Amino acid sequence: MNPIMYMGLVLLTTSLMGSSFTVGKMGLAYMSPLLLAGCRFTLAGLLMAVWVMKRPLPASAPDWARICLIGFFQTAGVMGCIFLSLRTITAGESSILTFINPLLVVIWGTLFLGTRYRFSQWLGVLIGCVGVAVTLGLHLQWKAGTILGLGSAVCWSIATILIKVWGDRFDVWVLTAYQMLFGGLLLLVAGATLEPTKLTITPASMLIVLYLAIMASIVQFAVWFYLLHRGDPGRTSAFLFLAPFFGVLSGWMILGEVVEWYVYVGGLLIFIGIFLVNWTAAGQRQNSRSAANMTGR
Repeated sequence: MNPIMYMGLVLLTTSLMGSSFTVGKMGLAYMSPLLLAGCRFTLAGLLMAVWVMKRPLPASAPDWARICLIGFFQTAGVMGCIFLSLRTITAGESSILTFINPLLVVIWGTLFLGTRYRFSQWLGVLIGCVGVAVTLGLHLQWKAGTILGLGSAVCWSIATILIKVWGDRFDVWVLTAYQMLFGGLLLLVAGATLEPTKLTITPASMLIVLYLAIMASIVQFAVWFYLLHRGDPGRTSAFLFLAPFFGVLSGWMILGEVVEWYVYVGGLLIFIGIFLVNWTAAGQRQNSRSAANMTGR
């Protein structure tokens, strides 16, 4: 792929990831958190389900159950925690906490999949954890949004492990569509039963939902999966550190959010940690392919 096109698509998808935190916070003026997240992903899931109708669907009930479990963590868990966290912390802080998930994937992969990682990757985990502590201000007076922001990262990392184990069973677009749809429906039910429902329908609120469903969900997923397919997944994943940068930047530009100095320092450490974890993994895969080519395998 042309390097300029590659970087352009990386900037597009990570800016959509990051800006969704700010636009989501704007949406809370019109809708309650879980309801807003539910509308976003139910709409996105329905549109994608129509798009993938001709692709092979899961043939068994256990496979549909696996998709639902992935949707529970990837969409309902991650997005429910994010939108609830935005009530008490800034969009920038929520995005930074959410994107520590690659560091958690290393830990879960070691504990549950027996994956072996190099020293530099574990160093990345350590630096990332220090970054989280610094981001939180090195104190124990956590806000509810802080816990929820970390919860979104935990849910995302669990979903990543589940996709790693089960992903080959499904067409990637079918999995994406139906996990979003199932997770979105769960969020709608939770929004109707677990929180005081707020719904204000205006042109602004409809534009926010459409942006979140189409640009920040469908387009963002499509570009991201395209990049993972056309390039090295590990190297591409290293650019995830740009997403919280765009989250902080958009929160500052659009909402006028004030971010304390230690959030920037902690965020930088988290980015370095994620970079070490992902970039090292990319190097390992590249070396493995090179060795295979040299031996004719």
